[in-house]
Amino acid sequence: MSLAEASESRKARLTALRKRKAGEATDDAGGEEAPVIKHRSFDPETRTLKKRGQEEDVEMEDTVEHQIEGLAEKIIAEDAARRAQDLDLFNIAPKRPNWDLKRELDKKLSKLERKTQESIHTLIRQRLAAQKGQSDDIVGAMNAEQRAGDDGSSDEED
Repeated sequence: MSLAEASESRKARLTALRKRKAGEATDDAGGEEAPVIKHRSFDPETRTLKKRGQEEDVEMEDTVEHQIEGLAEKIIAEDAARRAQDLDLFNIAPKRPNWDLKRELDKKLSKLERKTQESIHTLIRQRLAAQKGQSDDIVGAMNAEQRAGDDGSSDEED
């Protein structure tokens, strides 16, 4: 099918659709058909409205309203039961209650640990230097002089 033939057939379909919407009969149908009239609430024989009886009132059983009638209450009840289970304090409380405090203090403690180790090393060096008599601080020097003085006086007594 060429493009020209496709466009012609499309135009024909569109004009038929326009006529059908306007209420005219299509040319393709051959003869004119009378529209079918459905009498739902009108009785053409008596020319009056039909009265509906109780037997004609059909209640539909499978409507959405009937299916979800108790669903909201059921969901609310299940949610309340689930909330009662979730409020157990053992489930809420953390296993280690002070983990956040330890996490915050670890940074500060690492700095303090380093400074503590440096101070300990300094004190050990000072003690070793004081024993050898090479102390930088005044107290260590005084102790070294006393020892030297004690050693010198014991030599003189001999």
